[in-house]
Amino acid sequence: MSCLFPLAVRGSEGLYMVNGPPSFTESVAFQRDSGKNCKAVAFSKDGSLFAWCNGEKVNVVNVTRAELLHSFDLPKTVCLEFSPKNSVLATWQAYATAKDGTAGVPNLQLHDLRTGKCLKSFVQKKMQNWCPCWAEDESICARNVNNEVHFFENNNFNTIANKLHLQKVSDFVLSPGAQPTKVAVYVPGSKGAPSFVRLYQYPNFGGPQSALANKSFFKADKVTMLWNKKATAVLVVASTEVDKSGASYYGEQTLHYLAASGESAVVQLPKNGPIYDVAWSPNSVEFCAVYGFMPAKATVFNLKCDPVFDFGTGPRNAAYYSPHGHILVLAGFGNLRGQMEVWDVKNYKLISKPVASDSTYFAWCPDGEHIVTATCAPRLRVGNGYKIWHYTGSVLHAHEVPADQEMWQVFWQPFLDGVFPERAVRYQAVPGEPPRAQPGPAQAYRPPALRNRPATSSKLHEDEPPQNMKPQLGGSDKPVSKIALKNQRKHEAKKAAKQEAKADAHQGPAQVRAPQNALQNTVPAMTTGDPEVDKKIKNLKKKLKAIEQLKEQAASGKQLEKNQVEKIQKEAALLKELEDLELGV
Repeated sequence: MSCLFPLAVRGSEGLYMVNGPPSFTESVAFQRDSGKNCKAVAFSKDGSLFAWCNGEKVNVVNVTRAELLHSFDLPKTVCLEFSPKNSVLATWQAYATAKDGTAGVPNLQLHDLRTGKCLKSFVQKKMQNWCPCWAEDESICARNVNNEVHFFENNNFNTIANKLHLQKVSDFVLSPGAQPTKVAVYVPGSKGAPSFVRLYQYPNFGGPQSALANKSFFKADKVTMLWNKKATAVLVVASTEVDKSGASYYGEQTLHYLAASGESAVVQLPKNGPIYDVAWSPNSVEFCAVYGFMPAKATVFNLKCDPVFDFGTGPRNAAYYSPHGHILVLAGFGNLRGQMEVWDVKNYKLISKPVASDSTYFAWCPDGEHIVTATCAPRLRVGNGYKIWHYTGSVLHAHEVPADQEMWQVFWQPFLDGVFPERAVRYQAVPGEPPRAQPGPAQAYRPPALRNRPATSSKLHEDEPPQNMKPQLGGSDKPVSKIALKNQRKHEAKKAAKQEAKADAHQGPAQVRAPQNALQNTVPAMTTGDPEVDKKIKNLKKKLKAIEQLKEQAASGKQLEKNQVEKIQKEAALLKELEDLELGV
């Protein structure tokens, strides 16, 4: 395997690149920048160009030829982005007004990478959504200006070719892939009107009737919109800042589905609680949601929003599909302990369960075989470093930053789709580095009275097992109804009771003899011929059975309530009444 996919590493030791598997040595093709003020870095979409700001200049190099292409005098740049076909480099500096209160200078620059000239400068005050969005062929570029979306064509930024103006457009996302380009826009609700997301096809913006799809909802302070790769559908995670029911610190979330064909639906999640993560499969026909109070559930849904596979519950809050979509990693990072579950999603088989403790970052390598996890500052300022894994659970390389240094960012060089072919999934762990000694997990506190006794494992929650939700071959395609499930459970309970009775009958005289009134309950039911009398007999037997259970609880030392004691005292009267009814008195 050749070193085709290096990693860029940025930290207090400077900016450098590391060759990928199998060598993991520092790349000589990129000369290390040892400055400690590197605040922004970016690869182009195809990975051929790399830009960074070192606090003095913004430099652009050709990675494959190790050649400096441009150097821009923009020392305060904190954000960088390449256009999809490497025609334009966008840079953003923090907006500042002059000392006398006059408006500041334009802080968003668009540079032509062929000539090095500045094509256009804009005032962009907020860092959020600072970068213009391009269609993949760069025929369209769009940016949100004063709650409307401005469209430019063929990188001509002097003329606004189109505008999308609604009440107050808060956010928008262009569709990936080839033309025609679609636009998903979000308008927050106001004055009792609901929030809504609409899908349009560029340039048809003539009112609500021209929208491809529309979905409105009330519970939304912000939304996240996710296009699938084929641009046929959008998932919308609508969030409120505060959960008015008080059930969650995270606010309240709902998941919505919009298809470009006009269909829309609320995705029904079987467990209450936050939605931690939603990810489209690269095949564009399935998506995975991680949701619910801990331990969280993870479920794969199809385009009808029906569950396909339920991974059960576990300590997880993130989902990552491999670039080819054949492997899915469910992970618990942040305030969780870093457990990962690696699944073969074609066969829904678990491949490995590695643990990457204290990780703040996860990314698949473009080859679909390797993974990087990292602990970065400022999220965690101790134990900074990164690990490169094979998805079978082996650590191939681990790098720890010296204790007096910090690592701020690590990421793979990207490659276009199709460069790396999909390989067959393997379950056998590949050879890796010998595992390093890890400090044992902290022991739970035990009071002094229990310290010399054997430990008993107790879990607050029993994890639910994985479950295939697809209809089984040979069975009905329709999902089983609740009534059918209830009847099935009743049937299984009756069957179990019969088997228990048979087992009791074969145990013989060694068994302790039960009280007479308990034996009466095991005698086959006899009918008197009068339905009303039969009903009374049945109710009396039920009451006597409950009294027997109360007596057993009292015998075991349980303190009974006053009304429970009164019930026991009525036993003789109930037995007499039962006897009279059965004898027909």
